[in-house]
Amino acid sequence: MDTKPLPFDAEKLGAISAKTLAIHHDKLYAGYVAKATDISQKLQELAASGSAAGNATYSELRALKDAETFAVNGVYLHEWYFDVLGGDGVVDAAPELSKALAEKWGSLENGLKYFSECAMAARGWSVLCWDTKAGALKHYNADAHNQGGVWGCLPVIVLDVYEHAYFIDFGSDKKAYIEAFWKNFNWTKAEELYLKARQVTL
Repeated sequence: MDTKPLPFDAEKLGAISAKTLAIHHDKLYAGYVAKATDISQKLQELAASGSAAGNATYSELRALKDAETFAVNGVYLHEWYFDVLGGDGVVDAAPELSKALAEKWGSLENGLKYFSECAMAARGWSVLCWDTKAGALKHYNADAHNQGGVWGCLPVIVLDVYEHAYFIDFGSDKKAYIEAFWKNFNWTKAEELYLKARQVTL
């Protein structure tokens, strides 16, 4: 697993500072990549040794498998989050996604307001996704990387609402951070993700 570079110039992102992004991407996200790689290696070694012993109360295998989902989701969620930043916030670049949001929540404005309120309610992640079982857009919150997600869902819009994502720039003003997220939102990328995701129905 390799660390992916930011898909935009951190110095040119409005409101969310380069300092925040340096800590968020270069240290926190990179740390998840390193730890996910380390856990994967340890699991491979344990499996190859033939000594993997499972116990639901505690075992090395249980601890590694639990840490695996936390670390890997920490990598993937951050990558989806960074992927939809760096834009100009102009929704015209996403005609199909904006139409789907309007159809789902009555209007585009209502859809974005609902997402933002869900983000205010979340402690970790707020995610708009394509639910491949339902064949529809759904919104889910997660208070931890490996809690709150629904299997079979493909993220389209991912917003990190852990305090590390905004506290340097906004203090405790989470609402201002969410507003800044939409102003820097890359609707072109979100449209691409949505068009790919909606092709999958299980």
